[in-house]
Amino acid sequence: MGPDPAVAAVRLAVRGVLADLPPGATVVAACSGGADSLALAAALAFEAPRAGRSAGGVTVDHGLQDGSGERADAVVRTMADLGLDPAGSIAVTVDGPGGPENAARDARYKALNRAAERLEAAAVLLGHTQDDQAETVLLGLARGSGARSLAGMPSEFRRQDVRYLRPLLGLNRATTRKACTAMGLEPWDDPHNVDPSYARVRVRHEALPALERTLGPGVAEALARTARMLRDDADALDALAARAYTDLEAPEDGYSAAVRLEGLGDLPRAVRTRVLRMAAVKAGSPPGTLAAVHVDAVDRLVTAWHGQRHVDLPGGLCAVRRHGKLLFGPV
Repeated sequence: MGPDPAVAAVRLAVRGVLADLPPGATVVAACSGGADSLALAAALAFEAPRAGRSAGGVTVDHGLQDGSGERADAVVRTMADLGLDPAGSIAVTVDGPGGPENAARDARYKALNRAAERLEAAAVLLGHTQDDQAETVLLGLARGSGARSLAGMPSEFRRQDVRYLRPLLGLNRATTRKACTAMGLEPWDDPHNVDPSYARVRVRHEALPALERTLGPGVAEALARTARMLRDDADALDALAARAYTDLEAPEDGYSAAVRLEGLGDLPRAVRTRVLRMAAVKAGSPPGTLAAVHVDAVDRLVTAWHGQRHVDLPGGLCAVRRHGKLLFGPV
């Protein structure tokens, strides 16, 4: 008799990403001890040796709760019992701009990057599921974000040359919890995951259930499917914008980025605004705080020019129209 269907589903998802990695590669599971990442770690420990890959695990101790160190030690023991070798924890200090969630995420990725580099890992696996994807899309909708934000989390990305993979985006949270139960694993439920002061928690426990009650089951799956389709669109538009930016780039002394106005206004708005955003980011405007309202104001320098002086941008920068160019630099 084969494994429980939930266990089989998680293993199949992990098997798929391992097949795309070089033979003999080391793969690391990032494991918080929650059901999603615990099921992921167990599946990696099972599948990696059969695929000719090495598997390790790492947990990050954010130090935000009493007893977090003991909890991290327990997760390390569980990963080792599953067969992940090496298995270890990294303690981080959570501080910095952007609020506690952003600061914790930045600290976590820095720690994972260090672990991946030390272990020479070909990839780090993350346990985000279809439900996480649906929550991300709803949060993007609430912010009035564009297609890139609504495209949700990518199944693969790089951060400081470390490759990250999300093999469980096609599975829901119930499946990972069932998999843990079937394997006799006891997940740790982070109290932050039920703290309503976090927007994501409110989406998880209030918004999505309300949508399910009103519209019927399958909302999370539909949102995740929408994200996949929008990601294809966003990728295509970003590629067009990158080529247009290369064609229009016109360096100017004293400015960090500049593009020619000639031809810029003829681009479709979806491409043109991406070019403007690329220029602003290249000049040093932080992507996380560069919002649609800023890009729209810069776009009016192109399409609705009435002698405006300049547009202020995050990061102490501005965009100004001068000498047939849009110039981006310090205020």
